[in-house]
Amino acid sequence: MSRRSRATDEATGNLLDSLDPHLNQQVPESHTARPRCRHHRPRCIQQRGQFPFGICYDISMTAARFRKTIFSWYRVNGRHDLPWRKTRNPWRILVSEVMLQQTQVPRVLIKYPLFIRRFPTARALARAPLRAVLAAWQGMGYNRRAVHLRELARTLVREHDGNVPRNADELSRLPGIGPNTAGAICAFAFDKHSVFVETNIRRVFLHHFFRRRQSVPDDAILLAVSRTLPAGNYRAWYSALMDYGALALKSRQNPNRRSAHFIKQSAFRGSQREVRGMIITALVRAGGAPEAALQNRVASLLGRRYPAKEFSAIVSRMIQEGVITKRNGRITIPR
Repeated sequence: MSRRSRATDEATGNLLDSLDPHLNQQVPESHTARPRCRHHRPRCIQQRGQFPFGICYDISMTAARFRKTIFSWYRVNGRHDLPWRKTRNPWRILVSEVMLQQTQVPRVLIKYPLFIRRFPTARALARAPLRAVLAAWQGMGYNRRAVHLRELARTLVREHDGNVPRNADELSRLPGIGPNTAGAICAFAFDKHSVFVETNIRRVFLHHFFRRRQSVPDDAILLAVSRTLPAGNYRAWYSALMDYGALALKSRQNPNRRSAHFIKQSAFRGSQREVRGMIITALVRAGGAPEAALQNRVASLLGRRYPAKEFSAIVSRMIQEGVITKRNGRITIPR
């Protein structure tokens, strides 16, 4: 083995050692030649007849080089003016992370300052009626997040004196907060060491480290994330990763299609998501109503009538989720 090849394997091993061996693939004979790439001059790293991850790996892309690439791009091109990047207030950062779970940044930029102005603390949200919370959430979609966020605020007041926990395990036990959102809150609010993945981070790692794999599980990406973390400054690092994934890779074919968790979202128009949103809009604007009257209101908002059986099924699910309730034959938003 040449000195250069040995150094390459050692540098790459620093990043890839200890990763789950079930991800390795035997190297087909047809793949033993160096592949060509129009963006880099990559080499598929071979170790004992196997490809770690089955990836196409840049011979100079050590963990340090990867961090330098991301940070250098971020300093020039990053979205440094996002309002949740300008605060260290844990409550405000938590709200932004919940909003960003399933909503694009441009829409959150509109709703976030209005929501924070209306509910500047967990205590303010905890004592608000749900109808007011859903009214403030209008236009964000996935209204269950608003319901969970109010429940979360009440939990913070009841169990944490209104403060956001600094511990990922405690955060994960709050309504609507999974491990990845908990990790993001720890990094952005407290600059704590945490390992998590979301859609833009996933895109970055699939692009750089999993180019030749399909159906890549998040467990593999999380291991790669953990091996490339800087020694500190986690808040800036994750901001840089997210912006790089959202902006620098925007023009490329979406690497997330190679994720084991990729699901193509259906069109909004005509979907149950659209109907659910219109049900909340109708109830926020005009209050409770019998189901037949509510269906008429929603039809007016949609400009078309949704099938009665399917409408009833949606209403039933929303009642089960606690987003709406039914009392004395009238459908309303709970208090």
